[in-house]
Amino acid sequence: MHPYVYRELQIGALQAFRTVIPASADRIPVTWQTAPSMILHHLPLVFMAYLVRRPDTYIIRLLLLPTVLSAILRMTFSFHWTDPQLNVYNWGLSLLGLYEIGRALDFAFARHGRLKVGEKVPGEMYRRPTPPSHATNAGAHTNGDAHIEDKLEPKDHTSSLFPLWLEDAIEMLCAVRGIGWDFGHGVYVPKEWRSTERTKFLLQTLKSFAIHFFLLDFQESLLKLVPGVGSPFGGTIFLPLPLYQRYALSTAIHILTGSCILSGFIMVYDLLTLIDVGLLRHSPLSWPPIVENPWGTHSLHEFWAKRWHQILRQTFMVYGGIPGKWIAGNPGMVVGMFLASGMYHEYAIDTMGRGLDHRVTFFFCLQGVMMFLERFWRKFTGKRVEGWPGTIWVYFVIMVLGQPCVDAWHLRGLAGGMVIFPVISPTRLVIFPAVRHILNAL
Repeated sequence: MHPYVYRELQIGALQAFRTVIPASADRIPVTWQTAPSMILHHLPLVFMAYLVRRPDTYIIRLLLLPTVLSAILRMTFSFHWTDPQLNVYNWGLSLLGLYEIGRALDFAFARHGRLKVGEKVPGEMYRRPTPPSHATNAGAHTNGDAHIEDKLEPKDHTSSLFPLWLEDAIEMLCAVRGIGWDFGHGVYVPKEWRSTERTKFLLQTLKSFAIHFFLLDFQESLLKLVPGVGSPFGGTIFLPLPLYQRYALSTAIHILTGSCILSGFIMVYDLLTLIDVGLLRHSPLSWPPIVENPWGTHSLHEFWAKRWHQILRQTFMVYGGIPGKWIAGNPGMVVGMFLASGMYHEYAIDTMGRGLDHRVTFFFCLQGVMMFLERFWRKFTGKRVEGWPGTIWVYFVIMVLGQPCVDAWHLRGLAGGMVIFPVISPTRLVIFPAVRHILNAL
């Protein structure tokens, strides 16, 4: 090839790439004026979700995939918050974008579309006057004592705020755990602690939302008091203190960080539950708890497969589990999913503009290695990792070996981000001023 032609092709390819993923200096600040453009970039994915719920659309979805991916990538990497205190939302936007890419790939390559439990044709239940019970595939999801499909009731469409085709697409996008869907076979469903009666369910969910809002606000406010860590520009959790104090403080920061993440997950999930069950009139049983007491786990397998949230299970399966299984069977699937998890968390935070730190990737990959150690223990001893020794083992892996991962996040300003705004923060408006007043009086 002539050097001139080669150079022109190279320049053209770079320009095409920069059209989708611009350089950092060319990113568009997020404002009220640019927000509608961000929202419009999601429309191709919504259309893809509509198609995956319609029969005989496989070829169309494959042809649409480049457009969907381009729109998501441009939304993810073209817009950014310029305020350092809002930089953490750039990470959140990237997490959303990478999740949506995983969903788009799943939709595109699902040859026969995505089916609800009990369907034989995509979208069949939405075209029937009276949808059947989900009990036709009992056993797909277990919560220890019952099958959730045995209890799900048909959706009452007479109260729907959206056209049925749009609600079907939105439900497909939001079915992150696959509960009631073909791709959710085997996912663990935490035991329900709320009433299944709609009004009581909504009141109990609202109470849970309020509790976890206050917990998140209090824990986040405490983190912001740590020198360096609480800065929008970031700081290490390993402060220059005597050895014992340094690691006592880093452990406390680590636990607070994990508690913040957990409270945030539950708070947001409760809010979405209130919207979907309260406004869209879905069954309370379609929104079981997101986690099941992670603090009480007895093995890493139990922690990651049951206790921790499963909302990105299908995403990591698409990114790493399926390719890993092709290469090395079930062990490759496990390693692939944890590798995908690590890279997902790490490359998303790169949009904060603070560079990469693959201690995060290493920590998540380490989980796969440690789970293989648990299997070897069971093989050679004939006993599971369980009981209080198992709990100590899990706490060591997560709370000790996990500290470099959390340090990598805080070095790039995670805790300094404005998650709960001060104007609605009970801790910063009431609790901290009251404590200062008492201390000054003493």
